Amino acid sequence: MDEITEKKAIHAVPPTPTERKRLRGIIADRLANASLTPPLSMEELSDMSLGLILSHGLDKTLRGWLMVEINNGLWKETVASVPYDKRILLLPQCLRNSSRCQADVDELGLLCRRCGSCRIPTLQDKAGELGILTLVAEGFTPVIGLMESGVVDTVIGVGCLDSLEKAFPLLVRHAVPGMAIPLNRAGCKDTEVDQAYVESLMSMTSVSHSLPAPSLHEDEIKRILEEWFRPDSLQEILGKATDPASAVAREWLAGDGKRWRPYLTIGIYRSLTGLKEIPETLRRAAIAVECFHKASLVHDDIQDNDLFRNNRPTVHSAHGIPTAINVGDLLLGEGYRLLASCNQMELLQVAAAAHVALCKGQGMELQWSRKPETLTLDYVLEIFSGKTVPAFEVALDFGLICSGITDKAMQDTLHTYSRSLGIAYQLQDDAADFAHDASPTLRPSATLAVLCEQNPTNRYLQGMYEADHPIKDFLADAGNKPLLQKATKHVTSLAETYRQQALASLNTLHNTEMKRLLFRLTERILKQ
Repeated sequence: MDEITEKKAIHAVPPTPTERKRLRGIIADRLANASLTPPLSMEELSDMSLGLILSHGLDKTLRGWLMVEINNGLWKETVASVPYDKRILLLPQCLRNSSRCQADVDELGLLCRRCGSCRIPTLQDKAGELGILTLVAEGFTPVIGLMESGVVDTVIGVGCLDSLEKAFPLLVRHAVPGMAIPLNRAGCKDTEVDQAYVESLMSMTSVSHSLPAPSLHEDEIKRILEEWFRPDSLQEILGKATDPASAVAREWLAGDGKRWRPYLTIGIYRSLTGLKEIPETLRRAAIAVECFHKASLVHDDIQDNDLFRNNRPTVHSAHGIPTAINVGDLLLGEGYRLLASCNQMELLQVAAAAHVALCKGQGMELQWSRKPETLTLDYVLEIFSGKTVPAFEVALDFGLICSGITDKAMQDTLHTYSRSLGIAYQLQDDAADFAHDASPTLRPSATLAVLCEQNPTNRYLQGMYEADHPIKDFLADAGNKPLLQKATKHVTSLAETYRQQALASLNTLHNTEMKRLLFRLTERILKQ
């Protein structure tokens, strides 16, 4: 099936208002009988739409429309709970009457002259009466920034299925609570939408006053972390760095970094408690998480002989290996000192267990690197489970512990999610090792494991170990390059499988804000 035919196969819209209303009723009944908490992934929405097609004998070309409307149904109560002044109505420029429209268009969108030739001013007036912000522009991308900054909490957006093909996955991956309303027909001008349906969605109010409005704004948490990791703030909580080792450690801790792990700790706490105020225990636990992470990077860079990280000299390349080992150990000590001051033994127990698991995983990697032998993917995944997974798991556990909420089932879910996320992250990193100029070191990577498993008769490990030239050059020669490309493609595909498993594992959670947090973090961590 060619690309054009494929688009037509999923981009059909039910032809009449009556049929659209009937199908929305079927979707509502299906969701009412299911215990589902938004968000759902694109794969899950696709499966549900296909299920409706099969069970109700619907045309397969409605798959895209059904996915959008299922997602609308999932978010309906959440959107209804958001105050009007925290909603935005996004309308496409193609709704205007192309032959009579007098509007100007600037970088922000269409500036309506209210000539009365289309539905845009009517919908704008309705939104204005309610206090809803309106934007007439193409695409949903501008809305993501508005939501991350806390200007708005939800979007009600109109667009054709062709444009939603790009925008809708963006909304799903970023876990945006909103309603996407497909136009009744495709086209770049003079399109139509069910006006009454749009107005009904704009006017919704929550039937349950217990539903909280979305509150986990990314920019706000980033600002908190920026404040905590400023040198003066770190001095306040850790004391003055009066000795050489502390000065280097403090500089490393305050330096650049995405700080995903303390972000997770804060996010889990807030999603469980609904509180914006940060208790001192949470602050100390979150900083401890970053101390542990930065310590592991210092030691890992030594063991892998990496001279640069994020285009900056590693600690051992700048200060020497003995100093770097000492700095890493100091950061570990600072992390445990912070946790001890929280007077919660469980925090120390969780950190210690993760520390041991990480060292065991690293030990497996070092042992293999010292004496390479037959490599299997199972062996590599076991290393990942020890090296990468605990760092995410600890961050989630700390948020759960600090919230004071004891929920073993939730903790098990978060651990399952952590394992899939950590493995996906490391698989993605392994595939990328062969995509840039620097040659990777000889270590037990997923790419090498797949090469060995797919080509058991080739002596890759012996050839790479004995070669005088870099590993990447060895694998990129004329004979090996096609096999390397095949292996890299397989690892990339496997990373996507684990990404989907991470998101699917969250279906047992019934906390919408927590699911939104983890969906967004999965997207950001795996799409760097």
